[in-house]
Amino acid sequence: MAKGRRRRAEAVTEEVDGGVAELVPDRDRPRARTLLIDGAPQSHVDLDDPAYLDFEYQRRLGHIADLTAPPGRPVQALHLGGGAFTLARYVAATRPRSTQQVVELDARLARFVRRELPLESGWRIRVRGGDARAGLGKVPEGWADLVILDVFSGARTPAHLTSAEFAAEVRRALRPGGFYAANLADGPPLAHLRAQIATVGTVFPEMCLMADPAVLRGRRFGNAVLLASDRELPVAELTRRAAGDPHPARVEHGRALLDFAGGAAPVSDDAARPSPAPPEKTFE
Repeated sequence: MAKGRRRRAEAVTEEVDGGVAELVPDRDRPRARTLLIDGAPQSHVDLDDPAYLDFEYQRRLGHIADLTAPPGRPVQALHLGGGAFTLARYVAATRPRSTQQVVELDARLARFVRRELPLESGWRIRVRGGDARAGLGKVPEGWADLVILDVFSGARTPAHLTSAEFAAEVRRALRPGGFYAANLADGPPLAHLRAQIATVGTVFPEMCLMADPAVLRGRRFGNAVLLASDRELPVAELTRRAAGDPHPARVEHGRALLDFAGGAAPVSDDAARPSPAPPEKTFE
């Protein structure tokens, strides 16, 4: 190898409970990796810059984290679904001294990520194994400033994380004025997304939705981030930030959001279904 030439990093794979996990190097960022599970992209981490968010939906969740409290103020955040701990790293980097819990069902994945993409020792991040809803139930009432739901099993959100009863448990764990942010995935005819708006709306009086306009028009399968709270939301600032992203998003709120939901019925535990599977070749 020529003097001074950096060896190109190679992908690392490992069998985990949810399939085959792979960490693929980013050609533009020396210490950045993309996590894939069975070929489906899950998250992106840059160890040199944990405040950098590459995926569209993660940038939108980052905007929400930024607006949870005044800049720099520590928060208490609960992450349901770990992945590569991208958003927990982001909060730790942008809000030092924050206290965070991550609940990740796939214990082998969590160990793999912590080994290959270690968390900084000074970060107050506790990673707990187990089911997201069970972990949520162990959180003290009013503990969290921010709850982020980002759980996918086989690229689908499990049914028990889509019900009104689950949303009520989220609100129990939030302090007054706290934010609940859910990463949702759907495609035409957007029945799951509309039902989630109706369901979360039975628990939280304020909501808004951020997504690519093509997703909202039912033209393709993709992610949408639903934000809910018991206080007025920073819709104008979210709209400004989402419009300025590399892949701009539209923000729906108020009457427009209710019109988008189109009279969909809320979902209870006994009728809950997983989110729809993405079409074939979505991640190719």
